[in-house]
Amino acid sequence: MSATLPPELLLCEAVAFAARVHRHMLRKDGQTPYVSHVVRVGLVVRQVFGFDDPRMLAAAFLHDTIEDTNTDYDDLCERFGPVVAGWVATLTKDMRLPHDDREAAYIHALATAEWPVKVIKLADIYDNLNDSQHLAASAQRQTFRKSRRYLEALRVNLPPEAQVAWQLVERRLQECEVRSSE
Repeated sequence: MSATLPPELLLCEAVAFAARVHRHMLRKDGQTPYVSHVVRVGLVVRQVFGFDDPRMLAAAFLHDTIEDTNTDYDDLCERFGPVVAGWVATLTKDMRLPHDDREAAYIHALATAEWPVKVIKLADIYDNLNDSQHLAASAQRQTFRKSRRYLEALRVNLPPEAQVAWQLVERRLQECEVRSSE
């Protein structure tokens, strides 16, 4: 597959690729196919946040492929080009690092990321918050704490075109925190 796909095929191929590489994975509830998360993240980028750049949407659909599957940067670069692959790589935690070091490196990467990467991560957080109602209370609190740390990192040098997305996620996090404390 060439990285010079027309935009409409880029999106179809990104969704199909994500579905194939995540095909045996389930969400934390043990019932929902994992691919539903990556599709929802793409939908949030487009429908909730209003961005329609095909490369952003492709990266949204692919955002967990390096971290959670056998896919690597080179696979994505060959299929989807260096921009999409680079954005996905930025959204990937380095699982070789100890947990605390990994989180610190990831937070730094988010703070210094290009704004499209920040928007995709905001969509990821938004979907995880929406999906958190299926988690136990302790797992919900952990999701909220992690979301708060990521939001603070994403706020750094956030351009005006991404501010509305950040505010929507901040509001959603506050709603989830209030709901869980009732």
